[in-house]
Order: sequence, then structure tokens, then C-alpha cells
Amino acid sequence: MYNFRHRLLEHLVAEGYEVYVSAPFDEIYFQKLEEIGCHTIAIDLNAKGTNPLKEILLFAKYRKLLKQINPLVSITYTIKPNIYGSLAAQLCHIRHLPITTGLGYVFLTNNLTSKIAKHLYRIAFAKAQQVWFLNNNDMQTFRNMKLIDDEKIHQLNSEGVDTEHFDFYDRSDRHRETLKFLYVGRLLYDKGLGEFAEAAKSLKSRYPNIEFHIVGSYWKDNPSAIKPKTMQEWIKSGSLIYDDYTDDVRPFLHDADCMVLPSYREGMSCSLMEAASTGLPLVATDVPGCRELVRQGENGFLCKAKDTTSLTNALEQIINLPREERLKMGIVSRQIMKEKFRVEIIIEQYDRYLAALDD
Repeated sequence: MYNFRHRLLEHLVAEGYEVYVSAPFDEIYFQKLEEIGCHTIAIDLNAKGTNPLKEILLFAKYRKLLKQINPLVSITYTIKPNIYGSLAAQLCHIRHLPITTGLGYVFLTNNLTSKIAKHLYRIAFAKAQQVWFLNNNDMQTFRNMKLIDDEKIHQLNSEGVDTEHFDFYDRSDRHRETLKFLYVGRLLYDKGLGEFAEAAKSLKSRYPNIEFHIVGSYWKDNPSAIKPKTMQEWIKSGSLIYDDYTDDVRPFLHDADCMVLPSYREGMSCSLMEAASTGLPLVATDVPGCRELVRQGENGFLCKAKDTTSLTNALEQIINLPREERLKMGIVSRQIMKEKFRVEIIIEQYDRYLAALDD
């Protein structure tokens, strides 16, 4: 909520709205949210848990919370808040705006949990006036599965990137032999880190002056989580350099020469947008939430998902580009972010929605 939406939250507070943020407790980020004028409410939420009793309790907590606050509108993000928060809002007769930030694990599998989640989506979104999506593919997936009525659909086109905070960083004066690739994000196999490690191993054997850096945090509750032991094996092999989670990735972006995200699926990748905004070329998979940010051959290269060979070839294209061509790609990245994905463009859409509610 803070990393991806603090500009939006600051704007809403400045406009006179009283903003409540409910999320799992985090001392640092709750303080940051309170400093910008939000009320924070801790709620126990296991994003990947499937215990029926805990799921019912979570729904009950959302219902109690909404009855106490009685907001103008409840805006929810991610799977469980979207489903249980929307169901609770229906029962409380409160307007709700679910924003689907990505389809994630539920739509990458076809097990019983996935089928139940899709059914719950259909029920939860039935009474919403609108449902927003970050990319066209996710929107079409919901439409094709008949999880939502067509007239409710709206495309938000990303969370937006703060192009002032992630300002252009001039790398033209930097002269070094080492070429640095960077991944920023959660440590999950679904993000393509298995393929990234294999590609790094292959390329390091042929190009000694390249480095592969990973910045991110472990996500033990996710079925796709990478274990610390696996990461240590990758580090010991000499293929990867790992840096723990940071609340400011800009120094890592500034030191990099190319951003890499071999993800299996995204809503709309904030890490790619932030990197592009600083002027980095991109290598990403040709999947929803990534392909929209990469113009093939102009600001980076796309590769196939779950395909180490395709990823290796895309990375090798960056390696073999003349330095000036890589710098030009970074400039194009910056232009795309300013033209299509600035956070101000996204905030305007929230303003229009809320103005209609006030009317």
C-alpha cells in the first residue's frame, strides 16, 4: 500500500478524504502511512492460507471493520481483500471498488483451491459498480471465464510510477568493463528466478565480465517460494549476487545496466516501471503485465516464459549491444514511462471515480 500507492494516498488526504488502510501489521510502514495522514488498522491475513475457519474469520473481520467505519467506498487490492472485502461490503450495503492487481497463483493452476477462488470472484464482484484491472489480458480472462459483467470492467493501466522519485539517471559517463543485470522482487519461482539462475550460470561461463544481481525478500508462505538454502547454492556457485530487501531500490537501479524480470505473469510490473523510469533497458517475459512495458528492440527484449534458452538469448542480445545502443534503449524506457504510466495519470482516474460518488 505504501510502496505502490503512497502518492495516491497523499493525494486523497490532501483532497480532504479520511483514509483508512487495513493491512497486516508492519511497524515501519504503518508509521509511514500515518505520517502521510492515513489511519492504519492491522488485520491478520495469510495471503496463501486455505484453512476454511481462518477464511471465515477474515471475512467476519472485514465486515466488522466496514460497519464501524461506514466509508464512502471500500477500495480493495489483491485476491483475499478483493473477495472477502467485496462480500463484506455487499452485506454492509457499502460501495466497493475491487482492483485486480494480478491473477497470480490462482490462475496459474487448476486445482480445487483455484476453482473455489474463481467461483468466489464471481460472487464477490456481482454487486460492484466497477472492477478495475491493471492490464488488458487479465481483464479478458475474467470476461472469458464469465466472472464479471462486461459493463463493470475498467482498465486502470498499472499502479503508475512516480517519475520524479524514480528520476532519469544518466549512465553515459560511467565507463566500466562489468555489465550488471538486476532483478528486483519477491524470491519466487513464479517470478522466473529458476530460469534466471540457469541463464546466469550459462552466460557467466562465456562472459566473465557480467554480473547478475538479485534484490528481494523471501516469501515463505507462497507455494512458489525459493528457500534460503537454494539461494545460498546459487550464490556459492558464483552465478548470482544477492542483496536483501531494501525500502529504496534506487541505488541498485542506478548501478545496474539492465533490468530483468522473467516472471510467469504480472498485474503490471512496478519493478519494471521503476527501472524504466530511471533509464534502464528491460528484459522480460512475453506475458501480461510485462509485455506492455517492453517495445521489442526499442527499449528491451521479450523472451518466452519458463524457457531458460529464450531468456539466455535475450540477455545475450543486451550483452552484445554496443554501449551507446543500450543507453538509447534506456532513454526510450524513460519516455514510455512519462508518456503512458506516470502516477498522475492513474490518480486522475481515481479522482473521476470518487467525484462521481460524491455527486
